[in-house]
Amino acid sequence: MLDSILESKDQVVRQNSQPVDSEIVLAAIDVGTNSVHMVVVEIQPKLPAFTIIAREKETVRLGDREPKTGKLKPEPMSRAIAALRRFLEIAKSLKVQQTIAVATSAVREAPNGRDFLKQVKSELGLFINLISGPEEARRIYLGVLSAMEFNGKPHIIIDIGGGSTELILGDGRDPRTLSSTKVGAVRLTVEYIITDPISDREFFYLQAYVRGRLERPVEELQAHLQPGEGPRLVGTSGTIETLGTISAYNQLGLEPSPLTGYELSFKHLRALVDRLRTLSDSERAKIPGMSEKRSEIILAGAVILLEAMRLLGLDSVTICERSLREGIIVDWMLAHGLISDKLCYQSEVRQRSAIKVAHKYQVQLESAERSADFSLSLFDQIQGILHSWGPEERELLWAAAILHNCGVYISHAAHHKHSYYLIRNGELLGYTETEVEVIANLARYHRKSPPKKKHENYNNLASHKHREMVAQLSPLLRLAVALDRRQIGAIKAVRCEYNSKKKELRLHLHPASPDDNCELELWSLNEKKAVFEAEYGVKLVPILSRG
Repeated sequence: MLDSILESKDQVVRQNSQPVDSEIVLAAIDVGTNSVHMVVVEIQPKLPAFTIIAREKETVRLGDREPKTGKLKPEPMSRAIAALRRFLEIAKSLKVQQTIAVATSAVREAPNGRDFLKQVKSELGLFINLISGPEEARRIYLGVLSAMEFNGKPHIIIDIGGGSTELILGDGRDPRTLSSTKVGAVRLTVEYIITDPISDREFFYLQAYVRGRLERPVEELQAHLQPGEGPRLVGTSGTIETLGTISAYNQLGLEPSPLTGYELSFKHLRALVDRLRTLSDSERAKIPGMSEKRSEIILAGAVILLEAMRLLGLDSVTICERSLREGIIVDWMLAHGLISDKLCYQSEVRQRSAIKVAHKYQVQLESAERSADFSLSLFDQIQGILHSWGPEERELLWAAAILHNCGVYISHAAHHKHSYYLIRNGELLGYTETEVEVIANLARYHRKSPPKKKHENYNNLASHKHREMVAQLSPLLRLAVALDRRQIGAIKAVRCEYNSKKKELRLHLHPASPDDNCELELWSLNEKKAVFEAEYGVKLVPILSRG
């Protein structure tokens, strides 16, 4: 069973691979809780490697949301759009060939976050992908690996953002743990710091709160360390870079260049926190090494790092200047087969993640794999004839087929709806939020009602293109499930024959056993074919072929 699943996964990877031979200029944009960042790189596929040719940053404070509703405020949204407009102009001047943009905590959590992304698409033509906390952590891991050699030894990565803190444990291979906790420098400053300088009461509460939120992810991470392993702590993000720079000014009288590799000790960090808590915002802003607009939120960020180091029992943190944005670039390179030798485990992260979620919800993988094979076979045979979707959509269909029955874990009744919920919340790695939403919708419509505008989950899809994708590909999954109606592998293969004059698609079914009439599969196909026929405007004719 496992061999056949891996074979199916390899087929998906091969179909989705788009090799790149010539140099390409790529831009990665991170719409964060505190700032919007862009990195522009030139990728040399033959090495393979990338060279950073430009960095841009704008502090917009999307995380400063409406206290009662949690919505993004108009002013930060306007600042973010202005920053993105400027970034796109810079990208154009640098002859960027492709721009990849992601949004994290603030946009992910805000009730009007998706509306903001639609506004960006409408005004700037830029599509921004929402990514989950664990997916953000995975890409941070990739970014750090592009700058530092782990040599097979365990490293803990901490990334302190505006809205969340990511903790990752890895040794250069598959990450052992990926966590994202809702403590961030902007979030804590907005919610818990009112006095300036901070009062003792607020400071001690802030410390206790941060410690309480970090205890569980730290315990989970430590559970994945082997006896005797002494991990090294690596810190990324603007907060940690600023703390390192301030410390270097105090110790050396200058800013290290590069900052990557600089070690900040727990002792010096604790002294720095004690100093920062006594200063007002205006006084903190004058500290040598304090980056622009960082003084308002630096204390909260420093407390997060201090408490994390205290819980981990580590006495220093090594700074790395590469993080999420560079991880976006590495992820793109992996998807295009450029660095599979160095990070081969990541090139299949999507497929392995889907299998992991399937195991978690006790999916019958033999049947799921047959449904996936049938779905891809139908997809391939009518591609260019009845649909024009490509390898990326093909891979999403595969994932939906593997997971379409996971809702049975909750209840067989309405299990397609349960499948939608479990997939949406199953922490699929390697996929954006938009892609997870597509997968969940494809699984949702493998039975019962076809997609309808009144369905909230269908309307949650990011664009008309994604709704069209679900409308056209879910009927293929519906037919694939029918082809394995008894879940015994009764049908060995299916061949499509299209008659354009009659607008008729014949499905030639080849039974696994010559004595099997496959009556239940034929009945099921005839029961489920109406959705396919309505969507594609053709007549579907199942035929049992014994030749």
